[in-house]
Amino acid sequence: MSRGEEMKGSEQDRVREMRERERRIQQNLEQIRHRIVVFSGKGGVGKTTVAVNLSYVLVRKGYQVGLLDADITGPNVPKMIGLDGTFWSNGTQFRPLEKEGLKVVSIAPLVPKDSPVIWRGPLRSVALAQFLGDVIWGRLDFLVADLPPGTGDEVLTSAQKMHPEMAIVVTTPQEMSLIDCRRAVNMAKQLNIPKVGVVENMSGLRCPHCGAEIDLFGTGGGEIMAKQMGVILLGKVPIEVETRKGGDKGLPAVLFNPEGDAASAFFQIARRVTQLVLDKPVAKQHQ
Repeated sequence: MSRGEEMKGSEQDRVREMRERERRIQQNLEQIRHRIVVFSGKGGVGKTTVAVNLSYVLVRKGYQVGLLDADITGPNVPKMIGLDGTFWSNGTQFRPLEKEGLKVVSIAPLVPKDSPVIWRGPLRSVALAQFLGDVIWGRLDFLVADLPPGTGDEVLTSAQKMHPEMAIVVTTPQEMSLIDCRRAVNMAKQLNIPKVGVVENMSGLRCPHCGAEIDLFGTGGGEIMAKQMGVILLGKVPIEVETRKGGDKGLPAVLFNPEGDAASAFFQIARRVTQLVLDKPVAKQHQ
C-alpha cells in the first residue's frame, strides 16, 4: 500500500469515528430532557460554585441530574464536591462517578494530581465530544455543563454539541467583570441559546460581628447589566465564609450550610431556572 493510500485510509477512519461519535452524542441527548451551560466572560467569578450548587439543588428537588466538568484545563468540580474514584469502562464507554445523587464527569480523575493539562483547543474540543458521546449518562432530567471562562473553543463546542436550552452567565458586580460578562451574554445570543440568565456572585458580605452589609465588589452591577441587555437576573449570591470553608472541604454550600444566605440564593436561582426551562411564569425580581 502506498503512502497516499495509507493517508486516505487513515482519513476515512477518522471520518467514520467522528460520525459514530456524533451518533452516540445524539443518542445520549435523546435521553436528557434539559441541558444548561454555565459560563463566564472571565475566570475567578465563582462559575463552578454556581454550577455545583445549582446541580445539587436540582438533585434535592428530586430530579436526575448530571454535571459535566467541561473546563478541561481547570477541572475543579471533583475538589469542590469531594469526589474520589475512577470511572468504570467497558473499553469504549464509561459511566460517570456519583456523589450525593449527582452524576459527574471530569477529566480530573484521568490525570495525575497537580499535573497540568497542556492541550490545544482542538484536542480539548475532542475531549468534550467524548464526554458527551462516550459517557453512559442514562436518563437525566438535567445535564449542567460547567464551561471554562471566556468565549473560546470549549464554549463553542459545547453549544454546538449539546444544543442547550439555557445559558447561565456568572459575573461579579464590579465593572471589569461586567465588561466580560456582556461579551459572554452576546456570545450566548449569537449561538441562539433560547434562554439566557445572569447570576451576580460575590454580591456583598455580611459582617460576622455586626451583621452590616459590606459591598466589597459593589452590588447591583449584574442586575443593571441584565436589564440593559434584555436577559433575566436569576439571583445574587453573597460572599459567605462558610461557603468558602465548605468548598475547601468538598462540601457545596447547599449541603454544608443549607440555612446560610448563599444557599438561600442558590435555592432561589434553581427555582427560577426550573421555571424558565419548564416554561412556567417567573416572578420579577424586586428592583
